[in-house]
Formats: sequence, structure tokens, C-alpha cells
Amino acid sequence: MVRIVAVRCALAACAAAVVLSALPALGADAYPTRPIRIIVPFTPGTLDVLARSIGQKLAEKYGQTIVVENRPGAGTNIGTEAVVKAAPDGYTLLLISAANTINATLYERLNFNFIRDIAPVAGLIRGPLVMEVHPSVPARTVPEFIAYAKARPGMINMGSAGNGTPGHMSGELFRMMTGLDLVHVPYRGGAPALTDLLAGQVQVMFDNLPTSIEYIRAGKLQALAVTTAARSDMLPDLPTVSEFVPGYEVSSWFGLGAPASTPADIVDKLHAEISAALADSRLRTRIADLSSVPLPLSPRELSTLIVAETEKWAKVIKFSGAKAE
Repeated sequence: MVRIVAVRCALAACAAAVVLSALPALGADAYPTRPIRIIVPFTPGTLDVLARSIGQKLAEKYGQTIVVENRPGAGTNIGTEAVVKAAPDGYTLLLISAANTINATLYERLNFNFIRDIAPVAGLIRGPLVMEVHPSVPARTVPEFIAYAKARPGMINMGSAGNGTPGHMSGELFRMMTGLDLVHVPYRGGAPALTDLLAGQVQVMFDNLPTSIEYIRAGKLQALAVTTAARSDMLPDLPTVSEFVPGYEVSSWFGLGAPASTPADIVDKLHAEISAALADSRLRTRIADLSSVPLPLSPRELSTLIVAETEKWAKVIKFSGAKAE
């Protein structure tokens, strides 16, 4: 009797397999069938423009609504954790950035491991920060600033948007590579830091170029260099820090990620559409308006960048002793 039941079960399993094989695959071919969310782990602002621009291109291609949702807090960790815990089905994506690679070391306890728990999907953009000083500082080049600061150890205030922010880390990397004794002054956000730089309360700052560029053009701030390996088209005559401090490089970069275990065919489909979007001339114009350039990285290339940046910032955080606020 047991043998008869086993045979019947085997026959039923075979029949089910035949039926399933006749159905269309429910993978990337069917995706997406409902709205997709892009979680932006920052307060509403410039980054919404990037996320919505990418979302618009995906919506045009897929015929589905792309919802951009801001989930700020804890230095991007709240939004990141929300995506980590989301279903790995391609319907919840994360705007990832250098902040994620900094936080891996800056925070002693996180409820996730970014490298393990987020699957890279595609690179989006890369842009520079700008090293700038108040006009009262008698330095117009990076070498002049280094000489000026070395003659005044512990007397030059370096403002930032807060502990562990990319601007702070850019300054700490500069300190580590030049041996300068600068006093870090953290603020609660970039706006108050920039206000005090304009007033001369702090003397130097590493800021996002779009935020400072009008003050630089108006002569209210003195730009010394950009932090990327290549010069910026927005200020083509401005040198890079690495022209004077070999090996120095900091980028404000962004990409898209998804929960780990998201099917590879869905990740590949998203990457292909995003890469096509980054080649669109209208989107490139919007990216240029953000003082950035396209960063069309594959999932593997983005993963390599994430690992390298995590290792780099771990060394800088150890050197500086930076702690999360």
C-alpha cells in the first residue's frame, strides 16, 4: 500500500512539473508588474532630482509608477535598513552613496552589513567636492594653504556638515596625507557650516560643489581645488587636490542597490535600463547641472567600488578617531 501511494505521489510530482514547465517564467521577463519604490535615505533636496530623473526613465520603459520616498536619519542608516528588510523582488531600491561605505566603520553597531545585505545594481553619477577657504586666508593654491596651516598648527578651523559626513572625511583624508593639524568643527548640516565659512568663523571646508559654486563665482569663497581625480567641467581651470597631494581622491558618488538575494536576472534588467538612461542626452544635461558626470558601473564594478571605498574610509576613521554623532 505504501508503495502504491509513493508511486502516485511521484506521478503527481511529474505532472506538476510538466504543467509548470509549460507556464511562462515569472522572472525578469514579467518584471515589473507593479510600482517600484526608490528609497532616498536623505532629506528632500538635490538628490530627489537624481532619483526622480532615473525613475522617470524607468517609468517610461516599464509603464509602471516609480515612487521616490525619502527616508532620512542616522546618516542614511534608517533608509538603508528599510531596504535591507524589504522583499528581494526588485520592487524596493536604494539610492546608495559614499555615506554607506563610511558608516560601515563609523557606526559601531548596525543592524545590517552593507556589503553583505545590499546587492549593487548600477552606478549613477560621480561628482567632486571642492576644497575652499574664506578669502581672509592668504592662500590661493593647495601648496600655499599647506604652508600656511603648517605654520599655524591647531589654529585653522575646518568646518563640516557633521561627524562622518563626506566633507568631514575629505578633510580628514587631507590631514592624514599632509600631516596638518586642523581643528574639525562639526555642524548639524551643511548649511550652517557654509554660513560660518562665509562669515570667517571657520577657515576651510570641503563642500559639495553645487552648494558652493555661486559663492565661489561671486568671490565670497576662494576655491583651491576639487577632490576628484579629474578636473570639473564646472570650474575647468581649478586644479585637483591630487595634483599637489598625489593619490588623494574623494568623489561624491551615487548608485542604486537592492536587497540581497534579489534575482540576478532582475538586477541585470535594471542595470541595462539604467545604463541606457545614463546615455540619454537630456539626462546627461541634468547630471551636468549637478556638477557631476555619469557613472555607468555594472553591478560587479559597483561592488568593487563599494569594497574599496569601505576599506579606504575605515583607515581614515581609525586615523581621525571619528565617531557617529
